[in-house]
Amino acid sequence: MLVNSAVITGKGADTAKVRSTDEIEQIRVLLQSRFDDLNAEYEQAVAENHRLRLVEIGDAAGDDQADSGSKTAERDAATSLLRTLLDRRTQAETAMQRLDEGTYGNCENCSNPIPVERLEVFPSATTCVHCKSNRERRAG
Repeated sequence: MLVNSAVITGKGADTAKVRSTDEIEQIRVLLQSRFDDLNAEYEQAVAENHRLRLVEIGDAAGDDQADSGSKTAERDAATSLLRTLLDRRTQAETAMQRLDEGTYGNCENCSNPIPVERLEVFPSATTCVHCKSNRERRAG
């Protein structure tokens, strides 16, 4: 796959393999495509959320507790989806910034290269597996 080594500049550059300009451009296109897809999905979800709110406002007369609870659950689910999409979009944007800065592919904590397998699965990863597991242990 495209993401096959750490970036050549920034922290950890001494352990990284050199990326060609073509590889960097391919990564940039991949990340931009991911961002564009997430942005379109986010905009669609915002429009759907707005539509649900308009329907809810216009159709609230005569609601019983079950109807009200159902609408609240729908609104909460829509809001959660919006937050998730916004977070994923921000992650893709941050990955593009890191690529521009020359730090994409290196762990933001220890500066070591992020394993290729991790970047293939999660191109927006900013930490290596070790630092991510340490963070999760401390949080959990």
